[in-house]
Amino acid sequence: MNNIIADSELIINDRGAIYHLNVRPEELASTIITVGDPDRVKEISKYFDQVEVIQQHREFVTHTGFIGKKRISVVSTGIGPDNIDIVLNELDALANIDFSSRTIKPQLHSLNIIRIGTCGSLQDDIPVDAAIVSTHGLGIDNLLNYYLQENNEEERELIQQFMQQTQIDHQFSKPYISSAGSALLKNFVKGFYHGITVTCPGFYGPQGRVLRLGLQYPNFVDMLTNFSYGSHRIGNFEMETSAIYGLGKLLGHQCLSISAVVANRVSHTFSKDGKAAVENTIQKALDIISNF
Repeated sequence: MNNIIADSELIINDRGAIYHLNVRPEELASTIITVGDPDRVKEISKYFDQVEVIQQHREFVTHTGFIGKKRISVVSTGIGPDNIDIVLNELDALANIDFSSRTIKPQLHSLNIIRIGTCGSLQDDIPVDAAIVSTHGLGIDNLLNYYLQENNEEERELIQQFMQQTQIDHQFSKPYISSAGSALLKNFVKGFYHGITVTCPGFYGPQGRVLRLGLQYPNFVDMLTNFSYGSHRIGNFEMETSAIYGLGKLLGHQCLSISAVVANRVSHTFSKDGKAAVENTIQKALDIISNF
């Protein structure tokens, strides 16, 4: 018999919605776009032919609607892996837990979860305003180390090489890695750069930025830029991808991260119109998402 999930573990509010997202199971589509910025949700849903659900709780805004016959939800996550832990677990609960019985459904449902966000490029030839797709999410944020992880042979080799080349495992929490969802990745080839994305637990020191505080590891950006293994290199870094890929893979979902490059940390350039770069990435992504 399926175990009943306690009230303290699965928190359902008085309208039958999951606690943080304030969304009911029927209000969520099977294809979900995540964005960090709550204000970016409407910048995506403005392209919908119809919006049927609008919900908000704290920084978590959800719009569900249609482009043609394709039902899509857009969910804001806020910044950082800790918020992704909330969002990914609650999206999965909406899809795969029966709220009335508080038990896991016998037939599990795989979601398509696509992040559209911003990032900093770590390669000179990946310019600002470009769009990059993450082949892997490599986390130095520690989130997935709280979960039982499973890696394939390629992932094990990549993380081993990363630790050997950077010695980063002696400096930070143990790094982890997860691959993009192959069923999604194959749709995002032409017009996109590709590379490993490193997910950091902060924006300043964890991404090698110096304002008033000195850094424990001042060559951190160079370490990431110089990493290579076979055809693999690190293309960019940001603050959510590895958590999405890691949790999504463990939960059986297809995940992909698409980022507009607003900064190039090698050439020390910043986009002159980051909003336009994000808008172009949204339009390119929606054209693909609405047709698969």
